[in-house]
Amino acid sequence: MARKKDENTEARILEAAKTVFQAKGMDGARMQEIADKAGINKAMLHYYYRNKQLLFEAVFTHAFSLLAPQLKAILNDDSPIEEKIRHFTSNYISFIVDYPYIPNFIIQELNRNPDFILKLKDNPSFPNIDKFKKQVDEEVKQGLLKPINAEQLFINIMALNVFPFVAKPLLKAFTNTGEEAYRQLLEARKTEVADFIIHSIKTS
Repeated sequence: MARKKDENTEARILEAAKTVFQAKGMDGARMQEIADKAGINKAMLHYYYRNKQLLFEAVFTHAFSLLAPQLKAILNDDSPIEEKIRHFTSNYISFIVDYPYIPNFIIQELNRNPDFILKLKDNPSFPNIDKFKKQVDEEVKQGLLKPINAEQLFINIMALNVFPFVAKPLLKAFTNTGEEAYRQLLEARKTEVADFIIHSIKTS
């Protein structure tokens, strides 16, 4: 029973931390507020996570561990590039709608601690684009795609998917949309982004 209780406590801590980090960012978050939200005292929180940085990394790593295998599976399956783009875009946007803090977490952490990405990269589930690159090159040779550098294509895919989350307040102001309307825009981007990219690279 003790093992079950420990796992439940840690899950509450991570959920509380996710909520606070999402609302206030790494710098604005306070361990006391996270402890209160998790229903524990601050001493117990420090027993699980000695400091805010370790808790921040735990929340991020947990969320990333949910997303990374999905993206890795898409990038390494045998589907054509067009299908990969559609699946990647749809899965990424759906996931980040539920975990909207992840893109900003990545930027914040890389600015503060550039070596942090090396910890993630060592994880077996970390996505790689080797197969994606080979498929792009092959489909270009077959005349299915216009000549394009695979790394540039991948960067375009990432940029078009990530930016609306990173720049959400700015884009909401530009588009004069509220929270629900912006969420609908993000939902529409599952097809808008994929169609835009695919139409730009296909030969016909």
